[in-house]
Amino acid sequence: MIKNTEVYIHREIQPEFNSEITQKFIDAGLEIIRACINCGTCSGSCPSGRRTALRTRSLIRRALIGDKSVLSDINLWFCSTCYTCQERCPRNLPVTDLILKLRNIAVEEGEILESHLNLCKVFYDTGHGVPVNAPEHQAWRDLRKSLDLDELPPTVHSSQKDLKECQTLMKLNGFKQLLDKLSAQKEEEIMLA
Repeated sequence: MIKNTEVYIHREIQPEFNSEITQKFIDAGLEIIRACINCGTCSGSCPSGRRTALRTRSLIRRALIGDKSVLSDINLWFCSTCYTCQERCPRNLPVTDLILKLRNIAVEEGEILESHLNLCKVFYDTGHGVPVNAPEHQAWRDLRKSLDLDELPPTVHSSQKDLKECQTLMKLNGFKQLLDKLSAQKEEEIMLA
C-alpha cells in the first residue's frame, strides 16, 4: 500500500540578473549572449579545445553569470578565432565575437599576457605585429631583393609619415592610452614582487 505523500517544489527566487560583464556585452550590442542555451556545441566543435583546456561554453557561461575570474583565465586566449563554434551554434550566436569582447573586457580590466603587451608595444612603435625591418629578418629582406623586389614592402616601414598617421589613429581610438596604462600596471606589479 502506497501512502499519499505530499511533494512540495521549492523554487528559489533569483534577484534580477545584473552582471557587470553582461552589461558590457549589452552596451556593445551583443545582448544576444543571453540567448545562449549552454548546449555545448561550441565547445564540442572547437579545434583549439581538442588540444587545450579551452571550453568555449564555460567561458560564455561564466561571463553570463558575472564570474569576473573569466577575465584572468588563460584559456580565454586559446581561441584561434576560426569561427567553427559560431557556424555550428544552434542559436546563431556570434560566439567568436563574444570571445573577442571578453578579451577586450579583460584587457580593459588590466588582464593581459606579457607577450601580448609586448606585441602591442611593437605594434605601436613600428605599425606592424612582426616588424620586417628588424635585424633578425635580414634573410627575408635578402630574399625579396633576390626576387627583384624592394627590400621592404610598401608599408609604414618605408614611410615615417604613414607610421605617424597610424600612431595618431592609435592615440585617437584610445589604444595608446590603454597601452600606457597596462605598461604602468605591469611595471608596478614587477616592483611589488
